[in-house]
Amino acid sequence: MNTLAAQQHSLAAAIVRGEPAAGLLRDAPDGRPARLHVYQEAYGARLSQALQSNYPVLRLVLGDDGFRDLARRYLHAQPSRRPSIRWFGHRLVEFMHAQVDEELLQVLADLAAMEWALRSAFDAADAEPLAVDDLMRMPADRWPALRFAAHPSVTLLPMTWAVEPLWRTLTADENGATEAPAARAHLLLVWRQGLETRWRTLDEDEARLLQACVDGSPFAELGALAERLCGAAPAARLAGLLRLWVEAGLLLAHPA
Repeated sequence: MNTLAAQQHSLAAAIVRGEPAAGLLRDAPDGRPARLHVYQEAYGARLSQALQSNYPVLRLVLGDDGFRDLARRYLHAQPSRRPSIRWFGHRLVEFMHAQVDEELLQVLADLAAMEWALRSAFDAADAEPLAVDDLMRMPADRWPALRFAAHPSVTLLPMTWAVEPLWRTLTADENGATEAPAARAHLLLVWRQGLETRWRTLDEDEARLLQACVDGSPFAELGALAERLCGAAPAARLAGLLRLWVEAGLLLAHPA
């Protein structure tokens, strides 16, 4: 490795990991010492700001000091490895779940997962969703084998805590009165419709049917599943849900 490349790698290690930096920086001509700590602190502060940008509601819940502490610990465990800091924090939910002795972080991991899904939905690739007219033109003999795929922005998040009221309140008013999330296993749907990110908490029957739908189950299998789940009028329930999903822009035609 040439001298310049070696110096660059050493300087990066000194800033990012705090490794010894002897001889890397010269003192100023007036004798003032080199101030490597300025760069070290700026590096951590900038990534903490990036994490806050990705998780604004989590920051409100934890408070400035609590969030800075979480950001510092996460940065130590998961240094930034991508050129764009937009993606810094992609393993924060996993990191929070790993803090098994911190009950608050266990609960708020669901909030972090919701925030990351919303950010990811906004950045997801474009794709032309199915339209109701596409289904209306479908020949009847093709319906039993008809399959669907999810729009790239769609995420189905298994949740353990009902964090949605907390997110809604603090997004509308960062000083709004909130309550601790209740324990409730459910599925959260996150997607982008046009340029707007959206989310919706799903009932159990819709959650199971939509999951099977985006997993590529043929329509005939969806109908059989609806009969097991929906009680009275399962066909009407499935037809209503399918129209709801298509009108929301959730579905694509399954690739042949």
